[in-house]
Amino acid sequence: MKVQNRMPETDGRLDRSLLENGWSPMREPKSVMTATLFSIPLMLFNLIITIGVIQAFSPFALEEFGFSNDSIQITLNLLVVLWVLLLIVIHELLHLVFVPNFIKSDKTYIGLTYFGGYVLTEESIAKSRYLLVTVAPFVILSILLPITLGLLGILTPLLKVLILINAMASSVDILNLILLLTQVPKAAVLKNNGTKTYWKLKP
Repeated sequence: MKVQNRMPETDGRLDRSLLENGWSPMREPKSVMTATLFSIPLMLFNLIITIGVIQAFSPFALEEFGFSNDSIQITLNLLVVLWVLLLIVIHELLHLVFVPNFIKSDKTYIGLTYFGGYVLTEESIAKSRYLLVTVAPFVILSILLPITLGLLGILTPLLKVLILINAMASSVDILNLILLLTQVPKAAVLKNNGTKTYWKLKP
């Protein structure tokens, strides 16, 4: 595993080698910015799901978040900023821990960029595991966590905010999930070359 503050770049020679050896490139956004723009509708989709989960265990009122009939009051302090930074780290670590042999891999990367955190691996991974890596932060932090906290009766406004932020931040993950489900056969393995993704049927 390597820690670096920029994503690995696509290697042109590796691209040609993968294509020559039967790997098919996925149709996907060309940049993080483009992926973020395409995923904006999914932010709303994620929010609706997570709000529904929260509402099942704790009343969801906009007043908890500083909204009222005639004003909006949002208070930001250093503690909240630190919680959000911790959330980013936890989100990326949840991607990372489901990457096979991530500790020993010299082709797995984690880091922070101007667009937030990222985890990327250039190891070959079965589609089922790739799907797990992709959706783990959303499922764990924005579905299972509020269920658990709600059952324990400790779903505070701050935790609700963090859970909702994670849901919105997971929109690109859900976009990737949709691309995987619609383009990649079940019995396939996936491999990255920088941010470009390829798939190939298992031998």
